[in-house]
Amino acid sequence: MEQEQHAAHSINEPQASGFLDRFFKLSEHGTSIKTEVIAGLTTFVTMAYIIFVNPNIMADAGVDHGAAFVATCIGAALACFLMGLYANWPVGLAPGMGLNAFFTYTVVGEMGYSWQIALGAVFLSGVLFVILSFWKIREWLLNSIPMSLRFAMGAGVGLFLGLIGLKTAGIVVDSPATLLTMGSFNQPGVLLAALCFLMIAVLSHHRVFGAVLISILAVTAIGWGLGLVEYHGLVSMPPSLAPTFLAMDIAGAFDVAMISVILAFLFVNMFDTAGTLMAVAHRANLIREDGYIENMSKALKADSSSSVIGAFVGCPPVTSYVESASGIAAGGRTGLTAVVCGILFAAAMFLAPLAGMIPAYATAGALIYVAMLMMGGLHTINWKDHTDMIPAIVTVVMMPLTFSIANGIAMGFITYAVMKVFTGKANKLSLAMYVLCAIFVAKFVFL
Repeated sequence: MEQEQHAAHSINEPQASGFLDRFFKLSEHGTSIKTEVIAGLTTFVTMAYIIFVNPNIMADAGVDHGAAFVATCIGAALACFLMGLYANWPVGLAPGMGLNAFFTYTVVGEMGYSWQIALGAVFLSGVLFVILSFWKIREWLLNSIPMSLRFAMGAGVGLFLGLIGLKTAGIVVDSPATLLTMGSFNQPGVLLAALCFLMIAVLSHHRVFGAVLISILAVTAIGWGLGLVEYHGLVSMPPSLAPTFLAMDIAGAFDVAMISVILAFLFVNMFDTAGTLMAVAHRANLIREDGYIENMSKALKADSSSSVIGAFVGCPPVTSYVESASGIAAGGRTGLTAVVCGILFAAAMFLAPLAGMIPAYATAGALIYVAMLMMGGLHTINWKDHTDMIPAIVTVVMMPLTFSIANGIAMGFITYAVMKVFTGKANKLSLAMYVLCAIFVAKFVFL
């Protein structure tokens, strides 16, 4: 009997491998199951900080921390499965950094909407993204927005995220005299946040595997040793998702003042996704000699659909992560990498006690580091052309100073249109730019 079972097992194993090979086209892409599993693990480790950072940010909006943690894991897992199984791309997805901060600190904190209405806006922006992804409008809109503004949006979101990280860490505090000033490094939390940032920067420079995750956990351990963190265990059954599941208020998001918010979610997500997927396609050798990108349309559809799915469970916009490049560097070439990453996100739901222990100053260090990476796109802006440079600077600077991604985008677009029209370069403006500028002007005048 044992020999028969062993024989059956030896027969079934190649069949399983054959199925995976055929489904994900492993041989065609010059990879193997082992390589894809290692790549999926690598991508997950470089992205795993989001399962600690996102719940902390969402909790500031009034969302139940445990439910936000589970929503983050589920939203990321489902998005990874969709990307891997449908598009066959080695890309990990999770709630977007910067967009989650905009959700909490601008839409809920500054504008005063409930987090349920903010989730409704996320859902509507996701639906719009899906519609654009299935129609030719996506290409038209992507091509209509000037390159300088696209890169400026990414850098501005980074600067906005960095300000939030500095504020959360206590490195930058409010001042009646100067608006902002330096915090006190006599506070242990401030020192540990700075230490976390520096650890991440140094480890990342040396290409240490999982630099962000290692630094967050190390600083948390130091905080525990100093009596600043209370130990609650490491593993447990996942908290209830009930507080956020289907909690979005779509009707409440149908408000005129929410138009700019929905557009901000849409634009940042769309351009960030396009940039990330293009970069990943190059690194994963998914671009043919004739320039055709294999399954690019499916990848965009999977990414856009993920935001809709994420809104159902209680996530801010879910998007593709540039950290996926780490898995590609480890050999990932197919959707099996993304599926492995998704399985690990699903398994991470059982780490709720650990997630609850991670202090804000530890995640603040990660926010500051990620912010600086996002600002790297500034070098691509044409600094010699004032009609490109000035609108880009307005976009980047006004996002953190107004504490709103939507306001930064609006002011940047309006400045760009004015600069082009009154310098004799109106032919550089597309119809979409005129329409969007009219919407943004109406927002400032009437709202």
